[in-house]
Amino acid sequence: MLKVLKFGGSSLADSSQFAKVKEIVESDSSREVVIVSAPGKRNSDDNKITDLLYLVHAHIRYGVAHDGVLSMIKKRYSEIRKGCGLETAIESIIDETFAGVDKKTPVDFIASRGEYFSARLMAEYLGYEFVDAVDWLCFEYNGKVNAEKSEEKLRELKNKYGRIVTPGFYGALPNGDIRVFPRGGSDITGALAAAYLGADVYENWTDVSGILMVDPRIVENPKTIARVTYDELRELSYMGASVLHEDTVFPVRIRDIPVNIRNTNAPDDPGTIIREHFDDELEEETERFITGIAGKRNFSIISIYKSRIGEEKLGLLRQVLEVFARYEIPVEQIPSGVDSFSIVFPSGSIGGRKHELMQELSEFESIDNCTLTEGVSLIAIVGRQMAYRIGISGKIFRTLGENKINIRTIEQCADEINIMVGVYDEDFDRAIRVLYESFAK
Repeated sequence: MLKVLKFGGSSLADSSQFAKVKEIVESDSSREVVIVSAPGKRNSDDNKITDLLYLVHAHIRYGVAHDGVLSMIKKRYSEIRKGCGLETAIESIIDETFAGVDKKTPVDFIASRGEYFSARLMAEYLGYEFVDAVDWLCFEYNGKVNAEKSEEKLRELKNKYGRIVTPGFYGALPNGDIRVFPRGGSDITGALAAAYLGADVYENWTDVSGILMVDPRIVENPKTIARVTYDELRELSYMGASVLHEDTVFPVRIRDIPVNIRNTNAPDDPGTIIREHFDDELEEETERFITGIAGKRNFSIISIYKSRIGEEKLGLLRQVLEVFARYEIPVEQIPSGVDSFSIVFPSGSIGGRKHELMQELSEFESIDNCTLTEGVSLIAIVGRQMAYRIGISGKIFRTLGENKINIRTIEQCADEINIMVGVYDEDFDRAIRVLYESFAK
């Protein structure tokens, strides 16, 4: 059994969080590979180390003194070192790192040092070998990871040292220069390491006990999703749910390695398991049939009507979509009727061109009527248990109707794991609460 663990910034914010990580790792001998982020915020008024490092770079670039910011960074790592009783001279390492930094120093190098410093301390704290990410994570000049080369190097290092700590977020270009992933890239590093080593489980440790069924800002203390498929995760993520982005776990998805989202502050919570599919279904999943609910506000609908449109509909729809493309307005949905169709799109994408767009569409000779409805929200009800089950849509629509929530649009995806409804913005929060209370609680 091999488990690869990634710890996010909130799990490494200070020495007390480092101690939690140590206890988690030592509680399971199969936790042999640890990927760490840079320290995150200790409280709402605090700063993330990576943000401070980007600030250092900006100060250097524009000739502004950066000593004060660097002092804040060094103070944080010094507190962690002292609080954990470590001997690694992290203060000297930081001084040496920034001694030769100037305007020519790449921003990727500076931004990556937060993870580097964290890994140096964590390796000593756990008694694991420190392995720098530049020694195994190989980027090409186009920004893509050389998977074959990276896997070969990581396997060699793992076989050599056994238990290792490595920084997330960055790797090396062919010439040795640092290259970073986009923000949140430590998740990608963790997934790559788990995939390359053929881990049995990839544990992603953060500050929540898994993925929540619904936004906690709308529903108080919502349940955690015990198990979710990647397709469900994609639907929820696309509709704005604060979950692990699918791109960050793609490497383990293609190798069918389970991902376990866990809470560093509540390590006994089982968290959420993410897999391509599950061979069995838990009783609670079958009874509830909804995996999660997510939504977005601020959409608009342009409805187009043409009496006895018949075979002309396809051509008219193509013309309308060409107008949307010219205005660079993304299309979310296209509900259709016998003599009409609608275009649902994000309200913000139209900018100040609303009247201009409506005027252009209204001048189409093949259109009898064109109307604009604003202030619409889209809500996705997601669940793999909904597929092929009779009456699910009816239950959802009836529940919303009984609570006097008007449905503006309806759409179901082809694989039947997502039913999406449009409601007015003022009904958004209430609709989500009603759906959760009725089907997910």
